[in-house]
Amino acid sequence: MLRPAGLWRLCRRPWAARVSAENPGRREITSGVSPRGSTSLRALNIFDRDLKRKQKNWAARQPEPTKFDYLKEEVSRLGGGADDAEASFPLALDLGCGRGYIAQYLNKETIGKLFQVDIAENALKNSLETEIPTVSILADEEFLPFRENTFDLVVSSLSLHWVNDLPRALEQIHYILKPDGVFIGAMFGGDTLYELRCSLQLAETEREGGFSPHISPFTAVNDLGHLLGRAGFNTLTVDTDEIQVNYPGMFELMEDLQGMGESNCSWNRKALLHRDTMLAAAAVYREMYRNEDGSVPATYQIYYMIGWKYHESQARPAERGSATVSFGELGKINNLMPQGKKSQ
Repeated sequence: MLRPAGLWRLCRRPWAARVSAENPGRREITSGVSPRGSTSLRALNIFDRDLKRKQKNWAARQPEPTKFDYLKEEVSRLGGGADDAEASFPLALDLGCGRGYIAQYLNKETIGKLFQVDIAENALKNSLETEIPTVSILADEEFLPFRENTFDLVVSSLSLHWVNDLPRALEQIHYILKPDGVFIGAMFGGDTLYELRCSLQLAETEREGGFSPHISPFTAVNDLGHLLGRAGFNTLTVDTDEIQVNYPGMFELMEDLQGMGESNCSWNRKALLHRDTMLAAAAVYREMYRNEDGSVPATYQIYYMIGWKYHESQARPAERGSATVSFGELGKINNLMPQGKKSQ
């Protein structure tokens, strides 16, 4: 199984869209943004997408947005490995691009043109510089405004965990990929911020006699491969990694989450916590997880995934019964190999 640093080092291919791809340059199109409060008819309505848009817009408007970019930079910089591949992608899509973290690690020899899609207009307006021709599109990850077989490559970094209907989102990604196109993604996993979750639950139970969810729910890694396969992807790779960041205390962690635009937006969240509960949670956090230097750790679990859209040129499993050597003969492998191969 590929390790995270190798997950972005894969091949790719061509283009076409409901949004025109003829002219390089930046422009914004709002037709892909979902109506307020809307969601897929079959979806669980877990997240307030309008609130998430506001959170991300607020974060992008801050005087020093780069102060909070460290986590998305760390995950997205793995995308720079795409430049090592021999193949190129005439048309690529960065889904949930934020301020364009992936684009800055790609070059025009690998990517012909990059469509950057995000729900937050301020993130698109304040995107990082890149040498690749880009088109900025204001659209919701749940309602993509592209035609079938449009992109050679779709990437998404730390965005899909806020989607209400992840199976449908993956199906849409598969739909807009060309045959033999590839999807490469990264999203937060189920153990993300477990220290914060546990501390808040313990403190709230003690002070208020019960607790509400303060960390958004995440997809389990066991489900991810199944969801990708159900969406139509093949030749799947799913891997996990953990990034641990140390903070002076719980309140500094929560400030950074707000600055990242990663505050909770679940519909069933509790709007406010009592001051005593927050102070108790900070004390619990420090008591249970404190490092030797007095800082407290926060764990971010990352799921990395790769899936390809089927094309007849792709390698396929051999037909059942076509093997010419049985497992029982593996001990005689040297005798079975042609003489020329033995000497190599």
